[in-house]
Amino acid sequence: LQDIIPQPLLDQYLSMTDPARAQTVDTEIAKHCAYSLPGVALTLGRQNWHCLKDTYETLASDVQWKVRRTLAFSIHELAVILGDQLTAADLVPIFNGFLKDLDEVRIGVLKHLYDFLKLLHADKRREYLYQLQEFVVTDNSRNWRFRYELAEQLILILELYNPNDVYDYLRHIALTLCSDKVSEVRWISFKLVVAILQKFYANSANALGLNFINELVVRFRHCSKWVGRQAFAFICQVGT
Repeated sequence: LQDIIPQPLLDQYLSMTDPARAQTVDTEIAKHCAYSLPGVALTLGRQNWHCLKDTYETLASDVQWKVRRTLAFSIHELAVILGDQLTAADLVPIFNGFLKDLDEVRIGVLKHLYDFLKLLHADKRREYLYQLQEFVVTDNSRNWRFRYELAEQLILILELYNPNDVYDYLRHIALTLCSDKVSEVRWISFKLVVAILQKFYANSANALGLNFINELVVRFRHCSKWVGRQAFAFICQVGT
């Protein structure tokens, strides 16, 4: 129980997640409930999160992908409301589930990936280095905006990791995106490559920077296809 919201009103809201209501009252009711949940959580405060936890988990496993998608787009906002401890305990498992969901749901966490990761402790955040590569693969390869969004987020995410982690994990993703079939994805990826180089040299990781430059020269400057050599020219242009 809590004394922030009249209890009958809160009970009425919580009952909206009942699957029976979705079938008999309104098929969109769970989606509306999911959309409103961060506002309800903010009103109740993190001390009353226990009132919403079960409802949130029910919505996060709803059979309708639109409901899960709605939660995916707002999970970073809920993390700010709940704080790091509750986020690690109750939101990270949900977040991990969304990462493996349909592209329509995954795009929700991808668009705010940086906002969510920056709220986690460094050790928990580092676990996601292994999973970022999975965002390159989508249900539909024509969904190039997904890869574009990934490159944009990685530019922001660079600040969350040390140069060695960037070199070992994010560098490979950047190089893959630089060879994308869609020019828009390649363009934003060139900016990502330059941001990685700036990260290395800003942190005095000159050896990593030189290795990466040499890799770019071999991979693009000496590429047998003109599009690869053009990519090298564009990377140089972005970096000047």
